[in-house]
Amino acid sequence: QVQLVESGGGLVQAGGSLRLYCAASGRTLSSYVMGWFRQAPGLEREFVAVISRSGGRTGYADSVKGRFAISRDNAKNTVYLQMNNLKPEDTAVYYCAAGSVWRTVPSGWDYWGQGTQVTVSS
Repeated sequence: QVQLVESGGGLVQAGGSLRLYCAASGRTLSSYVMGWFRQAPGLEREFVAVISRSGGRTGYADSVKGRFAISRDNAKNTVYLQMNNLKPEDTAVYYCAAGSVWRTVPSGWDYWGQGTQVTVSS
């Protein structure tokens, strides 16, 4: 079992930055591919970013490429999402997920956190 807890969300003006954290307890995080997803009101959950177990490979949704960066520190059992040049359309609840397979869709992940709210004002 893995428990995931996100933090770092908040209210920021357009053009600003936030860093999200996903802290894991239970099994070591290095056993899992990790992903970030988001869900805005009335919309389906969508892929944001994914990182391999070692951190050597990353993937991003086109909408965040060049602005967001996913990273991980397996020694600290933590995954990060650095978000720069935020836009109002980035407003959503952000979730981290852990899984055994590289995926860019919400289905099939083994564990999810409870989410952290990110609100970007114009």
